[in-house]
Amino acid sequence: MTYWFQDPGIKSLLPLATSTSIKGLASFFNMPALVIGANSLAEAFMPQPSIIDIFTTRCTTKRSFFVTDEFSEKFALKAARVLEGAGFTTHIWNKAQPEAPIDNVKECGAEMTTFEPDMIFAVGGGSVIDTAKAAWVLYERPDITDLGQVHPLGLLGLRKKAGLTVIPTTSGTGSECTMAAVLHDPETHRKIPIANGDLFPDLAILDPEFTVSMPPKLTAGTGLDALAHAVDGIMTPASNDITDAMGLRAIKLIFRYLPRAFRNGKDRESRLRMHIAATMAGACFGQNSCALTHGFGHAVGGLFGIHHGLSVGILIPYALQFYRPVTEKFLDICEVLKLRGSSADEQFAGLIGAMKGILKELDAPCSFKDLGIPEDDFNNRMEEMVTFAIEDIDTFFSPRPITRAESQKILQCAYHGQDVDF
Repeated sequence: MTYWFQDPGIKSLLPLATSTSIKGLASFFNMPALVIGANSLAEAFMPQPSIIDIFTTRCTTKRSFFVTDEFSEKFALKAARVLEGAGFTTHIWNKAQPEAPIDNVKECGAEMTTFEPDMIFAVGGGSVIDTAKAAWVLYERPDITDLGQVHPLGLLGLRKKAGLTVIPTTSGTGSECTMAAVLHDPETHRKIPIANGDLFPDLAILDPEFTVSMPPKLTAGTGLDALAHAVDGIMTPASNDITDAMGLRAIKLIFRYLPRAFRNGKDRESRLRMHIAATMAGACFGQNSCALTHGFGHAVGGLFGIHHGLSVGILIPYALQFYRPVTEKFLDICEVLKLRGSSADEQFAGLIGAMKGILKELDAPCSFKDLGIPEDDFNNRMEEMVTFAIEDIDTFFSPRPITRAESQKILQCAYHGQDVDF
């Protein structure tokens, strides 16, 4: 099976399109409308148009289709009741699966087509949101039979049938602010990123109450995903002043509030700030892509069944070390985290220490070996990992070009917890 990101023509055009010279001619920054806070679903008086006012204006048939999973169904029911009170007909599909398998997406798309909604709601974590985005494509464009070919060159022409509203129940994916979705192909055991400018949601509702029930491990994993988004979103050459501002603020919030949310899930201030940080990190990388944390994280996580956020989080220090010879943008991150030093090298060492430090604060390992992956198993799948990492579209946005040999070295360093010093 082939995918759009294996097309050499597309892969050569995307970095060019985000180069400094092209961005100087025309840059775009896309965001959904955001509603933030514990009163987002308008259960009490609001001194401005409510969510219902917004949906009543946008929805002519008042038919809402909710994509969720069994865990987040209770949150979908809460949102559905608010809409039903305003005369909306709702349907809840609670069968979304982790990692958004393509067959599961097709099942969702088929049921969506039968119901014919004019607003789609994704209520859940990253896999739920990605499932909703991809199923939305199938609903709007039944002529598209291969989701692996959905790419960012040219718009899909969505919104002729429905809009998309996202209500995240985790603080990490940032998918509520991106034009991307990551699917899973069970036949090849690899992550399939799809992207298109039409996949930006219309509206994102950030209700921190929906994240209070996240257990500590999920809080840590999703928070590390947001951190990787912000770090790589800043370091990639495709970044710009606006994405940098979003990413830097997200990093500051994550370092301050993620350990608090991890230690006490009912700390509502930290839950709200992490929700905002994750969305800002999503807005950062959603305009320009991530780089090696995700290119390599997709490869390792897909083959060994590692939680996405944990996989990309472990890779942050190693990716930064690989970028170090060609860029000093890490100094912006050091400034935000108040990491001082008499030289850039001292500041960089402090940054690597800080990244490993937050992993330890979250009881997360700093290497893949510490996850319990046998070394023989890791080495036996090395060629697959290198191929998947090199072909991943995120890898093409690395500030430093990378070879297969260098990819293998990075993976070995990340497995053993050794510094990338080449």
